[in-house]
Amino acid sequence: MSEEVLVDVLAAGAQRFHRAPEVDRVPKNYGGNDHFALSGLQERKDLKDFDWTYNPKLPRRDILDLCALKFIDAREDALLIGPPGTGKSFVAKAVALMAVQRGYKVLYREAHQLIEDIVEARELGNIRKYRAQIKTLDLLIIDDLFLRRLPAGAGDELADLLMGRYEKASTLITSNRPFTDWSQLIGDVVVVTPLLDRLLHHGRLLNFDGKSWRLKEAAERSITTPTE
Repeated sequence: MSEEVLVDVLAAGAQRFHRAPEVDRVPKNYGGNDHFALSGLQERKDLKDFDWTYNPKLPRRDILDLCALKFIDAREDALLIGPPGTGKSFVAKAVALMAVQRGYKVLYREAHQLIEDIVEARELGNIRKYRAQIKTLDLLIIDDLFLRRLPAGAGDELADLLMGRYEKASTLITSNRPFTDWSQLIGDVVVVTPLLDRLLHHGRLLNFDGKSWRLKEAAERSITTPTE
């Protein structure tokens, strides 16, 4: 199977792209470790380990439907919106892992990492090639969008990248910020309106509402930790 060399925008020795196989010709039941290594995932999340009882208001049916991966074949997008700690990243990583195991070409990036990739590609003079290669992904997952402040100009770069995937491939985004905040966070209402229009046109919006898993686990640790 032939491979295309992707832009290596790595800093400090961590792997980002390296080489990516042409997975459109790979059988969908292929689940080799190479695909996992190339996906950007650092851990394997499985919905069988997800506790649905802790936040019973989560959109369980929509989450399970998303995990069927039909949205990838339909080139639809997905937006997972809700407070921190409600399981958005867990679900995103579980979807990514299932897609990898099915042989889809997947890249998982936390939003700040993706921005760093874009900035580095521009500095190396490879931004056009980088954008073209992002378009070849079956599924791009951007986790925790707006968890950190975007650097100047990054909003436009991100919008261009996402709009370039519209109706061509699937993008899954998680964020703890409501849509009403996006204009201010990106810095340009003129950009946000058409961006959301495209993401939601063929997209799935999943609202995560409930208590924070992280706060629960922190409270449990404080109870079980012996005091001196």
